[in-house]
Amino acid sequence: MTPVTRQEVLGLYRKIFRIAKKWQSASGQIEETIKEKEYIKNEAKTLFRKNKSVTDPKLIKQYIEECEARIEIGLHYNIPYPRPIHLPPMGLAHKQGRMLRHQEKLRKISKPIYLKSHDEVS
Repeated sequence: MTPVTRQEVLGLYRKIFRIAKKWQSASGQIEETIKEKEYIKNEAKTLFRKNKSVTDPKLIKQYIEECEARIEIGLHYNIPYPRPIHLPPMGLAHKQGRMLRHQEKLRKISKPIYLKSHDEVS
């Protein structure tokens, strides 16, 4: 990892914890706010620790983009949890034979970048 990339990753990590410190839930309830703050911190720790040994520059760049996307989406919608994906029409049809492979392909294509690591951890 280059020093520039390292600084960028550490900056994102600090940014996430600053966001968690100032976070207010959409409902305004104290219990909900505390729960969401803990989720933000735990999700960041889990994903950063899981990916700390990654050395491939392309993969690092992908993870940085995913992190930035999740931060922006979380701040915009005021929801720390990943947003649900959009499934194309007929994406949930009956799973039979050839259609099953087609449905799996549709789901893979429709999955946004900010959900890739979330599914790996969950």
